[in-house]
Amino acid sequence: MGRVQGVWFRKYTKDCADRLGIVGNVQNKPDGSVLCQAQGEELSIKEFLEFCHKGSPLSSVTHVIVTQREPLSSNCFEILR
Repeated sequence: MGRVQGVWFRKYTKDCADRLGIVGNVQNKPDGSVLCQAQGEELSIKEFLEFCHKGSPLSSVTHVIVTQREPLSSNCFEILR
């Protein structure tokens, strides 16, 4: 959570996921937070989480909550509206 609306956070997140071979999605939530679901190799997920803690150049991430869920049935990474 933090300042993520209007700072290209989702685009940078998708670019990072695509580069790392991660599948899933990212979307802005009405409360100003971002929900991201990601699946990939352990080292790729670790690097992806490092990005999520930092965010895009204009974003201000205050905290990241990580939970494990059922595997995704996606074969790409999407930006959801």
